[in-house]
Amino acid sequence: MPVKTERISIKSKGHSDVLDITARLEDAVSGSGLKNGVATAFVIGSTAALSTIEYEPGLVHDIVVALEKVAPKRGEYKHHERWNDDNGHSHVRATLMGPSLVIPFVQKKLTLGTWQQVVLIDFDTQPRQREVVIQMIGE
Repeated sequence: MPVKTERISIKSKGHSDVLDITARLEDAVSGSGLKNGVATAFVIGSTAALSTIEYEPGLVHDIVVALEKVAPKRGEYKHHERWNDDNGHSHVRATLMGPSLVIPFVQKKLTLGTWQQVVLIDFDTQPRQREVVIQMIGE
């Protein structure tokens, strides 16, 4: 089976910035030359994650609030002691969420639900240029 790889670059604000990247993934799949298969999306870096959500302001807010309860920004992290920085919470949040997703596609379209979008969440403490690798396998 053929394998196609695309990379997309996304500018984020950091600080739990939630960005809808669905259209970028759909473009990669539709332009891949593959009709049916699976797409794996992977964000490079240890302070960002990928997930699916209903991308609307209320839920985006709720996710940020929930993650603050689980891994608070002002918490105590051994990572801060080791590297003398301030992003221990960013690493913990990214670890809990995960760096990748696998999404089937059929007829060159991602099999997402009506209210299901793919998001990149950047937990770091500064703006970043993020890179997502999309690898597709199919026919």
